[in-house]
Amino acid sequence: MPIQRCAVFCGSRNGHSPLYQETTRALGTALAQAGITLVYGGGKAGLMGAVADAALQAGGDVKGVIPSFLEVREVLHEDVTDLDVTEDMPSRKAKLFDLADAYIVIAGGFGTLDEFYEVLVNKQLGLHHKPIFILNMHQWADPLIALINASIEQGFADPSSHKLYDVVDDIPTLINRLQKN
Repeated sequence: MPIQRCAVFCGSRNGHSPLYQETTRALGTALAQAGITLVYGGGKAGLMGAVADAALQAGGDVKGVIPSFLEVREVLHEDVTDLDVTEDMPSRKAKLFDLADAYIVIAGGFGTLDEFYEVLVNKQLGLHHKPIFILNMHQWADPLIALINASIEQGFADPSSHKLYDVVDDIPTLINRLQKN
């Protein structure tokens, strides 16, 4: 079944390098051009806003999901195609996870890592079989990948855990993989 909706987990901040925002905008544009609906955290700030704005500017559909208490903090993105306001973070994540056919993890903070690990653990437990991609833009995910490798090397995770996710270094490869699923 082709990927129609893809959740992007990313930061509500821009990070220190302008390359993060530039690459994030390129991802939003590429998803829209591939006809893949962006599902994301519903905010207008940081990389979340950049990916949504780029997808919208490229004519794509954007589905935002934001909890009511973050409407002001993350500056609710009123221009998205469709926006759901949830009661809390658990219901936000459940909706994001449910709406997506695949997940892309890009640069972000603790919330991004929380979302990544939750979909990763759920896949490990067989609760879903959706593809998970880490877009290692500008090597931001190298420490994350090293942590996963350390967990495996030290016997806390099975070596087969590497099959739960794919690391890609560029957007064309990522889009190609999404279109082949």
